[in-house]
Amino acid sequence: MPSAKFPDQSISINEELRLQTLFSYEILDTPAEKSYDNFAKLAADIFQVKNAAIGFFAENEIFFKAITGSKLETEKAQHVFNLSKSGDEVSITTGAFNIFYAGAIIKSPGKQNLGVIMVYDSLPVETTPHQLSMLQRLAEMVEDKLETRLAIRKTMRALDDRLHVMIHDLKNPMTTISLQSELVSRMPDAGERVANIATKINLQSKRMVDNLNDILSSARKENGSFKLQKTKIDLNKLLADVTDDLKFTLANKNQSVAIKINEPVEIFGDEVKLRELFSQLIQNSIKFSPEESEIEIFHQVAENRVTIAIKDNGIGLDEGDIDRLFIKFSKLNTVPTGRENSNGLGLIIAKMFADMHKGEISAKSEGIGQGTTFYIELPIK
Repeated sequence: MPSAKFPDQSISINEELRLQTLFSYEILDTPAEKSYDNFAKLAADIFQVKNAAIGFFAENEIFFKAITGSKLETEKAQHVFNLSKSGDEVSITTGAFNIFYAGAIIKSPGKQNLGVIMVYDSLPVETTPHQLSMLQRLAEMVEDKLETRLAIRKTMRALDDRLHVMIHDLKNPMTTISLQSELVSRMPDAGERVANIATKINLQSKRMVDNLNDILSSARKENGSFKLQKTKIDLNKLLADVTDDLKFTLANKNQSVAIKINEPVEIFGDEVKLRELFSQLIQNSIKFSPEESEIEIFHQVAENRVTIAIKDNGIGLDEGDIDRLFIKFSKLNTVPTGRENSNGLGLIIAKMFADMHKGEISAKSEGIGQGTTFYIELPIK
């Protein structure tokens, strides 16, 4: 899809964070998609104009994911870029460059301005509050689509990573079988029949090891490395960083997180994957807890393992829900308290990352209305 480049500008820390969030959606420089085109066409129909577009604010350009009608000229696109990037919910202007423009901001869950769904025309257009409200709804639908896109990609990568770890673990016993069968075939008193069986076992196990190596080689080419990148991690700091990343999401429901870990706790693990694990669980507590509630985080250390407990005072779970909690796309009896989007993938991602660390994840609830506590048990070394 086309993009309009603008003069270079200095980038602030907040802008870097916004760009990191935008890049995580992997939406820039991607081909047009019918669903985004439909959003743009619907926006044009709502305002009865010819031109509409969906654009995302890259570093010094606006990347258009969908355009219906004619594309904005670069100078006009620069005006729209400046107008929208710092805007709030909906912006309207007439007269500038002799164009009518109305745009609704596409935001991340952290309230960062990612882009805009816009309508524009060379003639003045009378707008109504209802039209502007519908444009805002379209922006929210694009936001939901971005979040679903991100969740699916995270899930697929987590599935791939877990599969590759399992394959890597399978190599050791298969290699052992290959070596032992070769030794059996060479034993002087093995006999012809035993030697033949051992040779067949050796050939099949070698073939299996070769196939496993091929899969792992592909994984390295695609992702650089499939292995966990383990380092020493300060769990207090990691949880504090995750909570800070979610401060806007918490603020939307006037909620808070209390980390009640009063001693240093260090483990060896993959920081990126553990951040995602705890982020998914805390986000889950936010979604299913009422406004002005507190989420508490405790810990316990025993026998070279640490257990982190994330406790909320939300709507809770019944026994059936707990049994289905970590099954993809399972239907639960609970719904988010703020009608947030829930795609059923967050807990699956968390469980996969716990599994990759040889950890365990579980949930406990006294029933509907009694809140839920998630337990994440991880090895310290």
